[in-house]
Amino acid sequence: MHDIVMTSRRFFDRTNPMLVLVAGPYLSGTGGDPEKIARNRERLESFALPIYERGHLPMIGEWVALPIIHAAGGRSADDAIFRTYQYPVAHRLLLCCDAVLRIPGESRGADLDVARAVQLRLPVYRDLSELPRCADATDKRP
Repeated sequence: MHDIVMTSRRFFDRTNPMLVLVAGPYLSGTGGDPEKIARNRERLESFALPIYERGHLPMIGEWVALPIIHAAGGRSADDAIFRTYQYPVAHRLLLCCDAVLRIPGESRGADLDVARAVQLRLPVYRDLSELPRCADATDKRP
């Protein structure tokens, strides 16, 4: 049995897609308003298709964190359960990611994600156009 298992690539080779975490405002600037939070989430999700079209697989931390938070009994962004899981889930998720796309907007959580990505020596892209294309990328839509 091996003690160390490599779970993600650290070097993009243009033949395999990367798992790309989209980091940006989720709660920031919302004052806890559910409608503003929903708009921030929609903005994060608006990068999913363009990332996919570049040949990669998009990931948003809340896609993973929210089911865990809800299963633990969390019901709102301002409860203790939410705070207990939100950032730790994102940091564990980063161990599985190959890159981060940091979208504009003030966000403590996104800044923490970027800092963790740098520690893990993951590439951090600041613009979608910087994200390299995979060899089988397609911009074709049905």
